[in-house]
Amino acid sequence: MDVRNFFNDVISQNREGLKACFCDDAVIRWHCSNEQFTADEYIEANCRYPGSWRGDIERIEECGNVTVLAARVYPEDGSGSFHVVSFIGVRDGRISSLDEYWSDDGEAPDWRKELNIGKKIK
Repeated sequence: MDVRNFFNDVISQNREGLKACFCDDAVIRWHCSNEQFTADEYIEANCRYPGSWRGDIERIEECGNVTVLAARVYPEDGSGSFHVVSFIGVRDGRISSLDEYWSDDGEAPDWRKELNIGKKIK
């Protein structure tokens, strides 16, 4: 399973490429919105998501049959920015489980700014 190719298929909304990535019985969970999908449902949701997208992989860690991917995803028009952490379970070279946590990027809350602690990562 090439995680970089999978990520590129996700952000380019490549339906055929994504179909080749998943086991028939794969389970996909988007924990932040409390949704669970089959592979076909996930592909449908991903490929119908409005807009055109870009993304950058920030980190990949492998631990046995699970790969952890952290990435930044953003619309081509630059109107937003999101981070995703994906826990990708692999069986026989295909994704058997995918647990994802998506977050809107934004500023630190005012209460933390008022403490005058921390600094921007970039």
